[in-house]
Amino acid sequence: MQQRDQLVRGLTLTDTTALVVGTVIGTGVFSKSAIMAQDAGSPLMVLTAWVAAGLLSLAGALSYAELGAMLPHAGGEYVYLRQSYGELSAFLFGWMRFVVAGSGSIAILGVGFATFLSAIVPMGNPWAHTSYTLLGRAMEWQFGATQVVAIAAILFFAVLNCLTVVVSGRVQTALTVLKVGGIAIVVLGIALFSSGADWSHLAPPANASTGGVAAFGLAMLAALWAYDGWNNMPMAAGEVKDPGRNVPRALVGGMLAVMVIYCVANLAYFYALPWTEILTSNSTSHRDALPVATKAAQTAFGESGGKLMSIAFVLSALGALHGSTLSGARVPFAMARDGLFVARAGVLSSRTHVPVAAVMIQAVWACVLAASGTYDQLTDYVIFASWIFYGLVTSSVFILRRRAPDMPRPYRTLGYPVVPLIFVAVAFWLVINTLANRPVESVAGLVLIALGLPVYWYFRSAKRARGMVVKESV
Repeated sequence: MQQRDQLVRGLTLTDTTALVVGTVIGTGVFSKSAIMAQDAGSPLMVLTAWVAAGLLSLAGALSYAELGAMLPHAGGEYVYLRQSYGELSAFLFGWMRFVVAGSGSIAILGVGFATFLSAIVPMGNPWAHTSYTLLGRAMEWQFGATQVVAIAAILFFAVLNCLTVVVSGRVQTALTVLKVGGIAIVVLGIALFSSGADWSHLAPPANASTGGVAAFGLAMLAALWAYDGWNNMPMAAGEVKDPGRNVPRALVGGMLAVMVIYCVANLAYFYALPWTEILTSNSTSHRDALPVATKAAQTAFGESGGKLMSIAFVLSALGALHGSTLSGARVPFAMARDGLFVARAGVLSSRTHVPVAAVMIQAVWACVLAASGTYDQLTDYVIFASWIFYGLVTSSVFILRRRAPDMPRPYRTLGYPVVPLIFVAVAFWLVINTLANRPVESVAGLVLIALGLPVYWYFRSAKRARGMVVKESV
């Protein structure tokens, strides 16, 4: 009989792979090429940024696969950092994940879903809107029906994820199949029916200016948002069947599939559209324009194709929203079990064996973030904060190989030590490059992480008062 305080290992290999693919493929693949074009300056550089970001994410997945198979517990990166660097670094990751990255990703996906839905069901102009300057950069804030719909979607999937993990796994698989099918229809439609499609669109534009390594780094940062989520599945490793086998297979196989899908989809966009059309697609600089994918789909399906594409966007955002909600809640759950978060978040439902309180606390904060910023501004600070810890977690492979050489490792990182070393080096470069070129979002991310220090000291003191002992190994 399942004990009341234990998670249920109910996710199969299919469910786990769908969690990887479904969480990674969200809204970025449909829209990020525009802002990447504005940074990179040419089609070839944009496509190269997609490939480079995919290879980097795969390198991270290969490293995480070793950690996930070795430490298959709820919390993922939180557990790996606690084992390799200790309690403080693990807490700061968990704090960052809750305050910025995890809840921020859910907020972004909720806003993305509402934005794409507005192409099918018009939502009117924002009810409130203001512009201001922060650290020398123009910023905007708005609130209206789009934000209300985003909040409703976030709360709906939070409630859905309070059911058993078996149900959640099946929902994730179904949504992933629908979203991949939608992308396939668009790509095939462009290849077969696109009017005006021409390979000459891939040629460098006249007077192109690539902006050098820094600009390429910004384009790569945007692509990494679209790839973000490959790290989420290990957070739910405590609910995966046969994790030593299924966690590595799902991570590596899922990321290879995502890379192929992204590269083929973006190649189709550039085949269908002239450079100027991609450059002026929906982004912070062109808020009222159609997304890249919608423009490309209309070349094959006309105006009705645009509506069909909007449905595909909606399904894709929902799949990623569901997966992010499922996996993200396991971090505050693991923290609460260590006495480093609200105690209620560490309690499992006696009926579903799911951390219901952790799911709902995460959802409420994500709703606050959904009402607080614009799409690209949110993605920038989410990615910056995340990559600080991605580099630290990946370096845990080296630390644990040295400190715990005899721990069972059902999977060992392919290409060790070169693959994780490259990942750590590029992660460091991305963080420095973002600090230099996106100071507002970078400073916001650093401040939010630093705000975790007094919170840590509070929980640490409370633990001592209760006589709790920190788990230094798992």
